[in-house]
Amino acid sequence: MMPRLLAAAALLACLPAIAQDKNLYVRGGFNGWGTANALASKGKNIYEADILVGPGNHGFKLGSKDWSEEWVVDGSRGVTVTPDTAYRLETRPGPEDYLFVRRTGTYRFTLDASDPAAPQLRVVRLADQQAAGQADPHAGRQPVTMSWPTWDGKQETASFSTPDAGAALRSYTHSTTMDLRDPGPQHVQYSEQAGLPRVRTGNLAFDALFALAGFEMRQDSVSQIRDGNYNGGAPIPCECFATGEKWPYVWTRDLSYAADLGLAMLDPQRVRNSLEFKLSGWRAGLALASQVAGTKDGLQIVQDTGSGGSWPVSTDRISWTFAAEEVLRTLPSGERAAFARRALRALSNTIENDRIAAFDALSGLYMGEQSFLDWRDQSYASWIPGELAAMSTSKALSTNVGHYQALTLAARLAREQGEAARASRYEHWAANLKQAINARLWLKDAGMYSSLTAGHLDGAPLHKFDWLGQSLAIVTGVADQEQARSILSHYPHGPMGAPVIWPQQPGMPVYHNRAIWPFVTGYGLKAAARAGNVAVADAAYATLMRGASLNLSNMENLEWLSGQPLLLDERNPSLIGPVINSRRQLWSVGAYLGMVVDTVFGVSATDDGIALAPFVTAKLRRETFGAASEIALQDLRLHDRRIGVRLRLPAAGKEDGYYAIERILLNGKPADGTIRLVQLQEQNDIEIVLGKLVTGQQAIRRVQEDPYASGGATFGPREPAIASLMRGAGGVTLTFAREQGLVYSVYRDGKLVADGLRTGAWVDRNGGVAACYALAARDTASGNRSHHSIPRCVGASIEIGASDPRVVATIPASPPDAQFSMPRIKGWGRPGDRFAVERIDVATPGRYQVQLSYHNAANDLRLGTSNGVKWLVLKDAAGKAVAQGVVQMPHTPPATATTSAVYSTPLAADLKAGRYRIEMGDFYNMSYLDSNSSFSGAGGSKGPYNRVDIMGVRLLRTQ
Repeated sequence: MMPRLLAAAALLACLPAIAQDKNLYVRGGFNGWGTANALASKGKNIYEADILVGPGNHGFKLGSKDWSEEWVVDGSRGVTVTPDTAYRLETRPGPEDYLFVRRTGTYRFTLDASDPAAPQLRVVRLADQQAAGQADPHAGRQPVTMSWPTWDGKQETASFSTPDAGAALRSYTHSTTMDLRDPGPQHVQYSEQAGLPRVRTGNLAFDALFALAGFEMRQDSVSQIRDGNYNGGAPIPCECFATGEKWPYVWTRDLSYAADLGLAMLDPQRVRNSLEFKLSGWRAGLALASQVAGTKDGLQIVQDTGSGGSWPVSTDRISWTFAAEEVLRTLPSGERAAFARRALRALSNTIENDRIAAFDALSGLYMGEQSFLDWRDQSYASWIPGELAAMSTSKALSTNVGHYQALTLAARLAREQGEAARASRYEHWAANLKQAINARLWLKDAGMYSSLTAGHLDGAPLHKFDWLGQSLAIVTGVADQEQARSILSHYPHGPMGAPVIWPQQPGMPVYHNRAIWPFVTGYGLKAAARAGNVAVADAAYATLMRGASLNLSNMENLEWLSGQPLLLDERNPSLIGPVINSRRQLWSVGAYLGMVVDTVFGVSATDDGIALAPFVTAKLRRETFGAASEIALQDLRLHDRRIGVRLRLPAAGKEDGYYAIERILLNGKPADGTIRLVQLQEQNDIEIVLGKLVTGQQAIRRVQEDPYASGGATFGPREPAIASLMRGAGGVTLTFAREQGLVYSVYRDGKLVADGLRTGAWVDRNGGVAACYALAARDTASGNRSHHSIPRCVGASIEIGASDPRVVATIPASPPDAQFSMPRIKGWGRPGDRFAVERIDVATPGRYQVQLSYHNAANDLRLGTSNGVKWLVLKDAAGKAVAQGVVQMPHTPPATATTSAVYSTPLAADLKAGRYRIEMGDFYNMSYLDSNSSFSGAGGSKGPYNRVDIMGVRLLRTQ
């Protein structure tokens, strides 16, 4: 102990100098873990920092700029500090400490180093500034208010005023009574923007909220972007859309959905720039595997850093298509052709490589993580983060609909550019994919699509649902009219709107779980308008207006039952959330703009003009536009034309429904709902007269629960586990631990073979000699179901370790060490590396799954571009390939002394008895793209990275 104590004493002795030089900071969740709050000397070895802290349970540490020093209360555990209490600090790294704050206030962090051997930290809340001394932001004006009920029976109010209601471009003051997510004033000021449309509805609040969305769109319009993981954190020039206040970079899916919802019509050039930024070719000098498809430059859509090292764990880069299609409709004609050619090349390269790496021919579906729901523990089984290969091989509704959209657009562009063969190929693939989505993912008993299937060795569609996937299926036409009606009537809505997933995950904080995301609500609104569901549309209108008005911004997300930007739970601080929540989140801004332009006024772009299909519900007309006989959208600009749209409204009534179009006038002359560009003049006035009230669909599923409930009707059970699986004379016996109130289902090879089990054991008397089983739980009260357990198999397997003499590799196996109890081939996978296993004798014919036993510690489970993506070939004794394809080895949890290796995605092969050989070489991952050449982690500035540790191979018999 003596050397450690001497080292600590030496460090403590220099404490005053560190603080005096402002090298010590209070760093935490309240300041983005940055260095904005230096501890300043107050004399006599006392150092202070006063920090405005918003509500939340904030982790923090005292640390230096480079994190070489970390000082915490207890190096072995996190401590929640009590204000005005002194804590002795340890000057070593450790878990972060916490400060729980219920109400925004200024906190003074005081470091007392007068005794260098025992420095102390004290945190004190300073006296709050008196509200009475604050000026009324609406002074001298009569504000208009919007009031909204809260979950606990109270009211929150937003107020709006303008100094000149008759101004061509109004400015607004907007205040709220609700506690904001981040510290700051309870009001904001903004103005209507020249060059963007504005609305005049007779409701100042509605006009102001549209102006707020336009103002925030301009705030997100930047000339440079940055991310700490790229370009050394330095700015990157780009006339682009940044993702939000807390996300100052361009992310493929955020940009794409935002543009599709509303931004592409209003600023197509900036959207195009942003889309171009998300395209990349190969790095210079790469020697690529022969199996890689596409043009020589490799131009393709970038899958951002993410789960398990990115693509093809995640394949929703094809969401880029949604934005590209809208931009192609709205770009000036002189710019469209060049972008169309580039878009087709990028789409084609992406499609062809995704077909190789991520398409499952057996199901007809594409593999990969759910689109946007990319925090694994938020929406997947709890075992998935440690077994990301199983997430890689699952099939998600939202992602498959995105692939359908990509194929459809690529086919249209190919036909437009004279490539008939390519167009036919993609049209055929799109038709087959649509059929497969409906055959494999539609759950008749739920009246909705399954959001995802289980991964390999299971593959069953899960009774898990997400609002984005359901909505995209409707708006793209994957769902037919009857399916659309069913989805809209079955997907649950809380009092504040629809959650992004259903049911919720127990024991998880709010983010994707237990949350409303406005952009997803925007797609739900588009789906409701398309299918004529009035109740769902009205719920979406309320969600979007409520969120923007009470938060003074278009927020990233909200807790779904309370509508709060941060739901505090002092009893369960680990469940507080949303975990992250940014103002002016780009896709939320796009959703609000689209709500007004595309849905209320009904204006959308077509390939050669505009379509008009306003969806004004009786409730919206009655409660929002009640004083107006007409409402107007002014100065919408498209292809150098200016367009004004006036909606003439019928008298408000008490019945619910939506108003049908009675007639349309273009510049005083009759027109229909589709207007071509050649019909438009430089200045255009479109008058739409709304008439008959159509009942439409009124069905909506309502659910309600206490936001602080940790279980109950809105949650699904945690997935169970198979305790044992044994084959005997009477069949296969499966045992598991039961929980009260749950019944259980058994799946064999992805097929339901037992349901409603109430005992902890079941015998399969009909299973074959090889089969894989999974278990799911159902809550008898709510009917909600769990994710599936880890599959377990009873088939025999052939396992060959890395040091086996049959293994031939360019890197020899290393002996066991402190991390792994088995030999391994370390760091295998450079482009020239080869790996083979010879003389594999298969005695029993059947279907086998060939997998690598591996470890990939290139980056965190959540981050990076270093998924191990390789090409595996299984050859028979004559040297003929009997199976070949991509295998993935995503990032794995950190290695420990007890770490066991995990298995790669499988290569399926139907084998006869005989001798075989495995050969493995390179494919590619996202680190091979030039766009990642400045990435800070593995696969970045030091070159591509596609390496793993290999422990061996197995051939698992599954049939």
